[in-house]
Amino acid sequence: MRFEVETGRRRRTIDVQRSGGGWAVTVDGRPLIVDFARAGDRWSMLVRKAEGAAGSAPPLTDSHGMSHEVAIEVRDQGARLVHVDGHVVPVTLIAPGRRHSRSSSGAGDPTGPIAIVAPMPGRVVKVLVTPGATVAARQGLVVVEAMKMENELRAPRGGTVAEVRVREGAPVDANAVLVVIT
Repeated sequence: MRFEVETGRRRRTIDVQRSGGGWAVTVDGRPLIVDFARAGDRWSMLVRKAEGAAGSAPPLTDSHGMSHEVAIEVRDQGARLVHVDGHVVPVTLIAPGRRHSRSSSGAGDPTGPIAIVAPMPGRVVKVLVTPGATVAARQGLVVVEAMKMENELRAPRGGTVAEVRVREGAPVDANAVLVVIT
């Protein structure tokens, strides 16, 4: 199965095929082996370079692989927010036959409110914004501690902070809305 996706202004081609107990994945011509395991409402993903993979492109992982915690929020019109190890990556799936997504057609970033959610249960360490503040894309919004690691959650696009629904020191559940950007 082939996917065309955009992350920011960068377009990627991803091919996915079942391979034994895992998946053979090719990202922009770089072959990988990916194993998934469900961990509650999230996925644990082990990514490693495919055996015998050659080419001048640098590997995305070392030979032993890298483990990532992944969660996906489905938005409208092919838009997704992919949470990878506590970082939010806005992704747009491009329908077959389309040359560009809506965000790359010159219309600018998608509009409408975006909820920034906790990637896993934890505790709010620091709130970096206040309601009414203007934020830039990738600006830090909230720092959440989970599993003894601090994760800074960032704005997927620029906008205005409409709501801050948490306070420092408060516990949060997975997928709890922390900040809303319009």
